[in-house]
Amino acid sequence: MRPQPLRATAEKPVDAARITMAKTPLPDSSIIERYSELPVSAVISKLSAALQEAHCVLSAPTGSGKTTLVPIALLTLALIPDHKKIIMLEPRRIAARAAAVRMSTMVGAPVGTIIGYRTRFDSNISAETRIEVVTEGILIRKIQDDPELADTQLIIFDEFHERNLQSDLGLALCLDLCELREDLRLLVMSATLEAPPICTLLGGGVHIEASGRSYPVDIHHPPVTHRATNRFTHQNPRPGSKSAIVDLALTGIARAIQEQAGDILVFLPGAGEIHLCRELLAEKYSSLLADTELLPLYGNLSHQEQDRIFQPKAARRRVILSTPIAETSLTIDGIRCVVDTGYYRRPVHDQSSGLSRLTTARISKASADQRAGRAGRTAPGICYRLWDKHIDHGLLTSTPPEIINSELSALVLQLALWGVRDYSDLKWIDPPRRSSWDKALVLLRQLNCLTDTGDITALGRKVTPLPVHPRLGVLLIKGNREGACWTSCLLAALLSDKDIFRSRSVTADILPRLEALWSLADAGSGRKVHPATDVRFCKAVIKQARQLLKIVGGTIESKPQLNDAGSLLAHAYPDRVASLRSGSRTSYLLANGRGAMLAADDSLAGTPLLVAAQVGDTDHSPHSGQSRIYMAAPITRAGLEYFHTHLLQEIEDVSWDQQNRRVKSAIELRLGQLVLESKKYTSHDSDKTAQAFMDGVGQNGLATLPWTRESRDLQARLCSLHHWLPDTWPDLSDEHLANDLDWLVPYCSGMRNLGQLKSLDMKAILLSMFDWNQAQQIDGLAPSHIQVPSGSKIRLNYTPGEAPVLAVRLQELFGLYETPQVCRNSVSVLIHLLSPAQRPIQVTQDLKSFWLNTYPEVRKEMAGRYPKHYWPQDPFEAQATRKTKKQMDRK
Repeated sequence: MRPQPLRATAEKPVDAARITMAKTPLPDSSIIERYSELPVSAVISKLSAALQEAHCVLSAPTGSGKTTLVPIALLTLALIPDHKKIIMLEPRRIAARAAAVRMSTMVGAPVGTIIGYRTRFDSNISAETRIEVVTEGILIRKIQDDPELADTQLIIFDEFHERNLQSDLGLALCLDLCELREDLRLLVMSATLEAPPICTLLGGGVHIEASGRSYPVDIHHPPVTHRATNRFTHQNPRPGSKSAIVDLALTGIARAIQEQAGDILVFLPGAGEIHLCRELLAEKYSSLLADTELLPLYGNLSHQEQDRIFQPKAARRRVILSTPIAETSLTIDGIRCVVDTGYYRRPVHDQSSGLSRLTTARISKASADQRAGRAGRTAPGICYRLWDKHIDHGLLTSTPPEIINSELSALVLQLALWGVRDYSDLKWIDPPRRSSWDKALVLLRQLNCLTDTGDITALGRKVTPLPVHPRLGVLLIKGNREGACWTSCLLAALLSDKDIFRSRSVTADILPRLEALWSLADAGSGRKVHPATDVRFCKAVIKQARQLLKIVGGTIESKPQLNDAGSLLAHAYPDRVASLRSGSRTSYLLANGRGAMLAADDSLAGTPLLVAAQVGDTDHSPHSGQSRIYMAAPITRAGLEYFHTHLLQEIEDVSWDQQNRRVKSAIELRLGQLVLESKKYTSHDSDKTAQAFMDGVGQNGLATLPWTRESRDLQARLCSLHHWLPDTWPDLSDEHLANDLDWLVPYCSGMRNLGQLKSLDMKAILLSMFDWNQAQQIDGLAPSHIQVPSGSKIRLNYTPGEAPVLAVRLQELFGLYETPQVCRNSVSVLIHLLSPAQRPIQVTQDLKSFWLNTYPEVRKEMAGRYPKHYWPQDPFEAQATRKTKKQMDRK
């Protein structure tokens, strides 16, 4: 059962000013009639009535008006009390602002009055706001700050089909909140969402469908060609790379401009491709674009640039270069042609950095259809798909939910703040994977954000609101506390994106990268930057660092704290502290137990201690098991002991030293798997010494024990008894004995090296495992020898699972009718009959049959070969002997 106080009551009272809102003239229900051309208007009344009783799912095609008309209409139909508001979630920042601007235009009020918006770095709301458009992270923060959401009546999840991690978490928290507030309603909206599972999750939510309006769109797959857009090489770019994608876009745009009329919407994966494409279009196709306006569309656009996209259509033709943001979240008027490169960016956990990074991937069939549909909003259109048609068959049906493959540290931390220790306590469409959940728990405990019981710590509470991975959140909090806030912000921004050096093979040292950022951020410093620095990209990193500085509320320190980078990074990467291996200048052991190496010529080679912030497979052998350090900073032993004492443990180590084949005893100072210092001492803990010695025996195998022929023979007899009588006799095979060495411990008291094992009597040890009665039965059930008619005592050879073997000269068995037996006459001995020269003549378990049927032939052959030996005609009446005929005659 999880603790309830965090979500059952608000940590601070709700501000009365937010509940008693100013009286604002609201639009009346006539707005539905004014926008009756929007298809969704036909289901508004039905939707409002359904929300009075239950949660709802609204399926409505792109362009039907669900994002803009539905919230306004529901506000006018008395569904929302005067003192409460609607919160609508948009998955993208630019879509949130655009929706708020469009709705404000529809109601004839400035943005920030009746309708406002709030995103990570931008906000425009007031006490009058009744419809607040937010991104999912903002909603989660609002719920954490006010676990009752007392000022909210309806929460709308728009474009929910995008299924990012934040939207799934937001819905799970809202469903949990609804257990406390029966009046709170949820509305999930999408153009392509599969509704039944959502309705079930909502506890029987009502599904309402609205029709759409669209025109046919012709799909074309023009021939795919590549030109070398990379200015530094004439080779064809790698498929899926930035250059290759821009190549495709240039070809498609040129063709669309020449063949089609109207505005063109081009889909590219990200802002980098947009900037390069825009630059190359202006450079290579200036005459073709003489009367055309090139407009970018991506998340970080300024308000002015965003507004240019959504203003009424200008006289000039437009080519809009957009990220997937225009796929469903935004409606752009005037688009008659779509050029689709077929790629998008998705967050994927990057093992090398321990963070999530955006990677380029093929879109799904559903996304391809959504993009094409943008050309058919107002008239028939056309879509150029810039990939071979056969690739369609390999596209996924829909984009996988982000929660399936994501790193979950941020989600786990948010739930811990909510009071949830296990994801099974909440309702999910697709629950997180247990393995990912458990890995996140381990990391958050290492970062001191969670306790061992899964409760959130004071540090975890400070990290949770920050818009970065928990690793970097800890870095920011600790850096601010240690007077290195600006340095930690630069590090966090640097690690959040690609390397600012054009080639990561220059050096793994993070310090010259920090120096470059410091120098470029301080325009008046006059310091030179490393020649490998990508200056244009550095500006974006510095901008992000300034945003983080503002959020953390820190200041820029007067002097760069570059030498503290390693210590700062250790807060975020305690599992990546690395120690140089003995005898090497490039090979390191990480605190998590993994191995990694620097390039031989790296400036950091030979540094005793590092913090490896980015570790990955080598370029040439990704499956070799040898990782490569791509970004790191030095750290000193003193720095670890001063700033990171919580990571260090003094451990009494009594363990097996395989190299010297003996027990070692030492007091060790450890950081994870790293031994920073070791001092020898003599342990007086007999239990630890015995366990370490047994580990050594286990590593070297039971062959290390001083077995004799007699002890091995006894072991074989006992193993045979176990095979014949398993309920009575235990398994004493090597395999079984090696699984648990407790039977050996009493005989090894005080032993510290393998040479001391020579004193053991293995036969006596085996016999000691049985009581006196059982020990007396061994010789009767599995005798070591059998006396044959000649009087000789012949050893039996035992092999578990087989009959015991009696190897004896034929003449010594004359007069013996029946085959000898063991184990209470239940197992016949296998007789190997030998010639006088001790060579096998016959193998039998039926001695009588041998005498009657086979012996006459054997006699004829052997008598001629060994004439000096006794070969009687009647073996039953003959005297058994070990002697030759001459020896017998003398007697």
